[in-house]
Amino acid sequence: MSTLILLLPVEPATSTTEYPYLLTVDGRIVGEHGSAVAALLPRISGAGAELVAVAPGSALSWHQVELPKGVSASSPRLRAVLEGLLEDRLLDEPESLHLALQPQARPGAPAWVAACNRQWLRDAVHALDAVGRPISRIVPEFSPEGFPSLYAVGDPDHASLVLTGEDGVLAVPLSAPSVTLLPALADGTRRLAEPGVAALAEQLLQHPVELQQATQRWLQAAQSGWDLAQAEFASSDRARALKKLATLWADVLRAPQWRPARWGAVLLAAVNLLGLNAWAWQERSGLEAKRQAVGRVLTSTFPQVKVVVDAPLQMYKEVALLRQAAGATSGRDLEAMLGALASVATPGRAIGAIEYTGAELRLKGLALAPDEVAALAAGLRGQGYAVVLRGDTLVLTAETAP
Repeated sequence: MSTLILLLPVEPATSTTEYPYLLTVDGRIVGEHGSAVAALLPRISGAGAELVAVAPGSALSWHQVELPKGVSASSPRLRAVLEGLLEDRLLDEPESLHLALQPQARPGAPAWVAACNRQWLRDAVHALDAVGRPISRIVPEFSPEGFPSLYAVGDPDHASLVLTGEDGVLAVPLSAPSVTLLPALADGTRRLAEPGVAALAEQLLQHPVELQQATQRWLQAAQSGWDLAQAEFASSDRARALKKLATLWADVLRAPQWRPARWGAVLLAAVNLLGLNAWAWQERSGLEAKRQAVGRVLTSTFPQVKVVVDAPLQMYKEVALLRQAAGATSGRDLEAMLGALASVATPGRAIGAIEYTGAELRLKGLALAPDEVAALAAGLRGQGYAVVLRGDTLVLTAETAP
């Protein structure tokens, strides 16, 4: 699954804006990375390929609300409800902001809302759309979820501390006075820092930090369940569903955690293929054995037959020759067919004409009713004959092989 992850600029995007980016083929390992204008960003293609835009932490504000009952993420009244809940907490006019609700938010339970400048986000999306780089998802660089983590980011002249967790997102400058504003950190809280500010962070925090490149943090953000592309920035439901299915399928095909399942599927397919071939070979062998047995019966019964082509037909013809030589009749002879008809027909019926073609007997002038024809057919079926009425002609046909 090829994914291009880029960081949106804090300033309004233009055609000359450069985007820091990274490529990943499995969603877990940082591949090619760098910075380029939108038109020169790497192309991605294939099943599940997507472009994920990361909204910088400084461009977002976070607010916790409780949705009233009857309002969900898909409700047409969601925007109006959010504006009413946040009216007293927003520094800007609600009309100028884009609001994105936490994934899987439920009515009556606390939920987080991300707010950002609507025009800023619109400019960034349109700048990428203009060069054929449509955004699949927009994720926040930092989000209020998971276990608490403290990040030191930026460069020594413009460094920040960002504390994330289920209680929210808090950002302060990386300085001695600001460190005192942080709440007490629980044991086990991860402290991560970009290489450029790691030494300063350890000095101010008085605690070792883990090194983490910015690209690794963006890759981590891309794995979040958040998607800020809601309301006017959202794709159609169908397109989003197809995109998710394509991503899942590509993940199944390429992701390392699916490797055992892939090998299991290949092994199962191979076993089934071998089993089907073995079963087909067994069936063919059994059919050939039966065919040879019938051929042996023919050649042993009629030694004059040297080549077996169609054993049942050849056997019938040989029996017919013997019967003809002995003067015996068969069920297809005229006498046998008339005798069979006489055994079930109503006596006293006058026949106008008889036609015999060696395989079919036609009787005209009987003037039979439909129920009488049905009775004749039922009586003759057990003797191996079929009876049909065609106009005023009763047709009697032997059902035995020729």
